[in-house]
Amino acid sequence: MKTGICLPYMKAGLTRDDYLQWFQRVDAGPFHSVSCGERVHGPTFDMRILLAAAAACTSRVQITPTLYVLPMHSAVQVAKEVASLDILSGGRVQQVCVGYGGREADYAAVEAPFKGRYGRMDQQVATLRQVWNQQEVIPGAGAIGPLPTRDGGPKLLAGVLGPKSIARCAQWADGLYGWSGNGEQAELANAFRLADEAWDAAGREQKPYRLGGFWCTLADDGPQRLYDYVYDYLAIAGPEIARMMAESVHRSSEDTILEALDNAEAAGCEEVFLVPATADIAEVDRLGDLLLRRGG
Repeated sequence: MKTGICLPYMKAGLTRDDYLQWFQRVDAGPFHSVSCGERVHGPTFDMRILLAAAAACTSRVQITPTLYVLPMHSAVQVAKEVASLDILSGGRVQQVCVGYGGREADYAAVEAPFKGRYGRMDQQVATLRQVWNQQEVIPGAGAIGPLPTRDGGPKLLAGVLGPKSIARCAQWADGLYGWSGNGEQAELANAFRLADEAWDAAGREQKPYRLGGFWCTLADDGPQRLYDYVYDYLAIAGPEIARMMAESVHRSSEDTILEALDNAEAAGCEEVFLVPATADIAEVDRLGDLLLRRGG
């Protein structure tokens, strides 16, 4: 199982030097890939710019957006961004996660309609592949570049939850980004079971790629900082849900993170992303050391 790490894109006050340290340590460590998510509100950094910086400052790790909230954007613009990132990284954008998102205020802030996002994403995926295959979007206007480094562009993974969404994405996705906040085997295995069933029902010959992820920390005062991170992340759902979810997450020690990694592997993950709760550079060093001792 390959293991990646998510950049701390939601922390306020981070500087160029902070990110340079992260890029350098991640690229020097045992990590297979580096990722970043997308949010609009809060002190969040822009996913595209942060991953472009990571691509320029690293030479080894794969660069994986996790994920584009695709219906908030122009599909043509996303196609250009992804292809540009792929080229500038030296072909290290092998897969891109896309999803619907659930934050209506983020849609409103960028003046994108929240309603109809499910059907819109189906159409947008077709447009992405149309652009990457150099097929005209506007008849007579010519193809839109640049060309990605691999024919047809990177794989598209669906970052979705629930059987209906998974079944819908099985029509076009190359795999599933399955999420379990606490790295529970049963949650991940169930998501991948639903994906296998949906891919079969859709008549897909290729099995879905299995990417997983969970929250964790090895920073000092880890349990409290993990709780605070999850609570803040889910505060949009209301204080009761945020508190319940924050109390359910406890991957804040070497033993518990090793257990979550074992859970992910047992659930069938081909790759898993560690999503640290802090921006401390110690997260990269300590998690990297732990992976080396585990053997990858």
